[in-house]
Amino acid sequence: MSRVISLFNQSGGVGKTTLTMNLGYHLAQREHRVLLIDLDPQSSLTTFMGLEPLEIEKTLYEALLEDEPLPIHTNIHGVDLAPANINLSGAELELVTADMREQRMKDALAPVLDEYAFILIDCPPSLGILSYISLVASTHVLIPIQTQYKAFQGTDLLFRTIKRVRSRANRQLKIAGYLPTMFAKGNSQDQRILQAIQDQFSDVEGIVFPCIPRTTALADASEQHLPLALSAPKHPAVDILTTIAQMLEEIP
Repeated sequence: MSRVISLFNQSGGVGKTTLTMNLGYHLAQREHRVLLIDLDPQSSLTTFMGLEPLEIEKTLYEALLEDEPLPIHTNIHGVDLAPANINLSGAELELVTADMREQRMKDALAPVLDEYAFILIDCPPSLGILSYISLVASTHVLIPIQTQYKAFQGTDLLFRTIKRVRSRANRQLKIAGYLPTMFAKGNSQDQRILQAIQDQFSDVEGIVFPCIPRTTALADASEQHLPLALSAPKHPAVDILTTIAQMLEEIP
């Protein structure tokens, strides 16, 4: 059964897109078929994967609003990608009045579910309809949390959205876990927030994954349109990403 995992946080800049790309790569290296979904109108994942958004004829927009098949680009660093571009920003407005809008992403994924072991969805940094329909279509949600006070405090809104989805639209949605990101070991605030994340979430649903360090190597790799493991294979974060991919294989 395919695991559909939304990487979701309403805050921007927490590393969702970088994680989607890199975790997808490591899962593929572990011999899983992986599909990445770019659900953000900013189309950063599409760009990171080496495609030019404005040159793409078909995107998720057509799949969500015009009932066309998912536009899948195959075998980019071993994973497949359903891309986005700025047209997706119009989808937020059009979905408000669309029939069965909550089911649009789930329906778009249905024909390909049996083809992939993992489908990772890069959600936009908002609590809008695109994030909502992603959670409706998902089996799990993975929550990246930057190890900063403001980011940590913002999790209340995030959990409220997940609770709303679970109340009716997707009662089976599970929290895969919490992934601390951009951790600076020498920063006292980062250390305090990491400890708070571990203390607060260790006894609730989901697990706290190993933290991703703050490093320019991840940004450099994205600029090169490469996963970190191909850009800087000896970087310490590569082993952390490998471990997280292994842990994702074990989530119930």
